[in-house]
Amino acid sequence: MIHIAICDDEKAFVGGLTRMLEQYSAETGQEIKISAYYDGMELLEKYDPSIDLIFLDIQMKLVDGLHAAGRIRQMDETVEIIFLTTMAQYALEGYQYRAANYILKPLKYLRLKSELDLFIRRHRRENSPAYLIVNDTGKYKIRLSSLRYVETYRRNLLCHTEQEDIVCYKSMKELERELSGQGFARCHSSYLVNLAYVKGARKLEITLITGEVLPISQPRRKAFMEKLAEYWGDML
Repeated sequence: MIHIAICDDEKAFVGGLTRMLEQYSAETGQEIKISAYYDGMELLEKYDPSIDLIFLDIQMKLVDGLHAAGRIRQMDETVEIIFLTTMAQYALEGYQYRAANYILKPLKYLRLKSELDLFIRRHRRENSPAYLIVNDTGKYKIRLSSLRYVETYRRNLLCHTEQEDIVCYKSMKELERELSGQGFARCHSSYLVNLAYVKGARKLEITLITGEVLPISQPRRKAFMEKLAEYWGDML
């Protein structure tokens, strides 16, 4: 099943797009869950990290689609966004938020079908595991492939992703258990590292491809090096 959100302040348009999505589901057999929002503010306040694709109107009264997209990208780096607009020049601004595409209104079913076909192919091919982090500032869905490492931080954890650093209210043991089998290894009591980012290991230090240097504790060195060798062996 894929979860699609529609965010548009025109209720008639939302109803029409919903019917077209239901038609697509009936024709293709693809299960679709549909969630409707009638302004960018509502979408942000009620945002569901399980959403896979958002049809997002650019011109809305309270919070427009571009501002909503900027905030969504801080919470969710995996969701795809297709902008809806009556004016192409507005849609071009949306690409800074990694929009998949934009569609000019009025929306035709054949155009919608074409976009959904492309989305589903991308979704099946590129859908990598994601992880949900919940803290006092909100919910964040991140691709595990973008998580470089995790370190202890003021009795919590700090997750270093390619986009930003996010606080996580879990113990290191709990997170290590949840990420088991996903290419992460504990190199130190205070560090859990994504092996895909390891460039090299020498004595009691790891160098990441980003240039960052992390410590290896002596008690964990043997087990970590074995996991790293196994990971690199699988990659060859």
